[in-house]
Formats: sequence, structure tokens, C-alpha cells
Amino acid sequence: MRRLWLVFAQTVTVCVAVLFVVKTLKPEWLTQLPSAGGGVAEVATVLQAPAGSEVHRPGSYAEAAKKAVPAVVHIFTSQEVKGPRHPFINDPIFRHFFGDRFGELTQRRSGLGSGVVVSPEGYILTNFHVIDGADEIEVAHNDGRKYKARVVGSDPESDLAVLRIPADHKLPVIAFGSSDTLRVGDVVLAIGNPFGVGQTVTSGIVSALGRSHLGINTFENFIQTDAAINPGNSGGALVDANGHLVGINTAIYSQSGGSMGIGFAIPVSLAKNVMEQIVKTGGVTRGWVGVEVQEITPELAESFKLAGTQGALIAGVMRGSPADKAGIRPGDVLIGVAGKQVKDAQVMLDLIAALEPGKTARFDLRRDGRALPVDITIGKRPRPPKE
Repeated sequence: MRRLWLVFAQTVTVCVAVLFVVKTLKPEWLTQLPSAGGGVAEVATVLQAPAGSEVHRPGSYAEAAKKAVPAVVHIFTSQEVKGPRHPFINDPIFRHFFGDRFGELTQRRSGLGSGVVVSPEGYILTNFHVIDGADEIEVAHNDGRKYKARVVGSDPESDLAVLRIPADHKLPVIAFGSSDTLRVGDVVLAIGNPFGVGQTVTSGIVSALGRSHLGINTFENFIQTDAAINPGNSGGALVDANGHLVGINTAIYSQSGGSMGIGFAIPVSLAKNVMEQIVKTGGVTRGWVGVEVQEITPELAESFKLAGTQGALIAGVMRGSPADKAGIRPGDVLIGVAGKQVKDAQVMLDLIAALEPGKTARFDLRRDGRALPVDITIGKRPRPPKE
């Protein structure tokens, strides 16, 4: 028995010594040996996919980005800006020697933003503030192609604009998603050209829906997201996990000028409606009745003997407007428009804007504590004056 044990121990020692020598001097010999099931070689084979094949990576949104990125473009703008007059321009001696060359200095100011190609015909959605005042607009694709763009139309009150570039090549087009089915917590990607560094994709979630009363636009119904949005992202795409367009990145809340995790995007449902009107008519038509309203505070509700703060207080009526012709007075409380409840002044503005000019709609008011239905012929909302 003792002899057998000595033979076994010597055999094991010799094998280990041989393995050590081979591994040190000729390691390639070991790679030619057949692998046993479940070994390291088998694991490496599973992780190394064949070239060109698709590999599912849990938690990756590469496919969504791959679909959307080609349709997001860079927008470069420039405009001529007149500078201040020279302080001595009115001096006769100064004018004698220098003439009017220093009378009014001009320079070119450049701007930067993003846009989304939404049609094979070359239509691009972006923000109005990206192209506002520009006399030259250049659109650049991520692959290096550049085009001169023209403005088809704009809507300052929603901060949207439509550009068009020549459709001489097959343009990549983004697929529209549904902003109405978004939920707080859904994953979204923001795509644009922040600070001009180049095409960038950031990720986050939908932080909130229906954000309004921010003082950014006249008509506000923003998607709030924590996906990083910075200067240059304006007009770019907010897409869902499938790479479908759900919003147009528009603004950020920031104390530093950079992303602080609070960004706002215009829902694609609103953007698509505005775009279709601009392409069809060159502008956006909204309903209007000519009233000035204010929010109902608890103090006002008590003063007007209202049950709550829902509704909008009529603070003023424009003379000759549809509201004036219908007999609406300051002090009336608007609680319903065309059968829909008015929760506050912003909701009232949106409901009236959605009405078709020339049509008649029922407005539900409260005057002196009594219900008062009024039929109003809707007018066309005038364009806001240029600042």
C-alpha cells in the first residue's frame, strides 16, 4: 500500500513539473488542446460574436440611436447686426476727415442649433429661436453634407419653425412616435449638437409631462426630461427607446448655462400639427376671442364668491373683438369652452386656440354668482408683434 502511494505521488509531481515547463516555454501547445465543456475557452467563444452580427446588449439603446441620429442635423445661422454709431460722427471736423465710414458699424453674428429631418422632400423641424433673424442658414448632416436652407414658415408662439433643403439625395428621415402615450419614467434620448462639439446622444427619463406656466412660450405643454440638453441642442430630437421622435428639445433650466438635469421638449403631437399647417399655408391659424385673463387666487375666489380657484377671470375685453360683440364683460369668470372645462388661464388659452376661426362655440361663464352660457363666433388670432 505504501509503495502504491509513493508511485502515485511521484507521478503527480512529474505531471505538474511537465505542465509547468510546457506552460512556461511553449504555451501555444495548450491552446491547441480540445476544450472541456464549461471551461474558460467555451466562455470566451460565447462572448466573441462573429464579425458583422448583431449582439443583444441589455441596457443598450444603440439601435434607437442608430435609427434617429442620421436624421438629426446641425444648423448654423448668421445675421448682419448693426453696431453703435461713433460718438464723434456728428462733429463737422471728424466728418470732414473720415466721412461716414464710422457712422454705423456692422458685423455678422453667428448662431448654432439642431434640427430634425421629417420628410424626404427636405422639410426640417427646429426651434424658432434657432433661426430668428438669420439671413443665412446652413444645414449640415452628420456625414458631412451641407445645404443652404430656406425658412418655409415659423410660429413664434410655440417656438417652432420649418426649414427646407434640396432633396437631391436620399435624405434620412426620422419616424414619428406618440408623445400622448409617454409616461413619467420612460427612457428618452436627446440628440443634437451641444456647444458645437458634434453629434451627441444623451439619455435620461421623462421627468414630468404637461409642464406649463414657465414663461418660455405662449403655448406651453412641455415634456420635462433629465437627459442632458445644452446650448446647441435646441431644435434637436427627443426620441423614445425605439428611436421614434417624441419631442423637439427647446429649453433648459440652468443657473450656469449648462445642463442641470431639467430640460424641456415640445411634444411631437404639437410640433407635427404646427409643421403641417406651416407646410400647407405658410403659417399657423389659431382661434381668438380678444380677452385678457388672470389666474383665480383663493382671495379672488372668495371675493367673487366662487367655490374654488378653477376657471379664468376675465380682466379685460378688447373693443370690437368677438368677446365684446358677444357681451362678455370684465369680471366674468370663464369656466368652460366648447364643452371642455377651463382649469386655469393657460388651459383656456389652449382651448380657444384650438377652435376654428369663423365657427361658433359655446362659452360657459359665471356672472354675479349665476351661470351664463354665451355663443361666440371665433376670430383669427393675430400674429404677435416682432420684438
